[in-house]
Amino acid sequence: MAAVAKNIDEYLAGQPPKTRTALQKLRKIILSVAPEANEVISYAMPAFKYHGMLVGFAGWKNHAGFYPWNSRTVAEFKDELKGYETSKGAIQFPLDKPIPVALIKKIVKARIKENLAKEKTRA
Repeated sequence: MAAVAKNIDEYLAGQPPKTRTALQKLRKIILSVAPEANEVISYAMPAFKYHGMLVGFAGWKNHAGFYPWNSRTVAEFKDELKGYETSKGAIQFPLDKPIPVALIKKIVKARIKENLAKEKTRA
């Protein structure tokens, strides 16, 4: 079994070129919306924390996996995600298609709002 990457740069370095390009784009999009998010490795994949776990991503043979860290978000955006493979807590972006920048930004913003509301409730 391969060693788990210690950080996102290390994770990206271990990906095939096409996958790495898609993941680098995802990372850039996420950070454009959540510049204060902390980059971490969680469940052996790149993830971002901002007032709790925000989103994560992972490279696969034919797609970039995007993980909004809960099933509510996938359900909330189900209409906009038509045409993409999804499961309860995952979205697959095929490597041979452009990454949907605006949609990813909307999902990250929704997750930020959710995390801040959850934090407020706990306070």
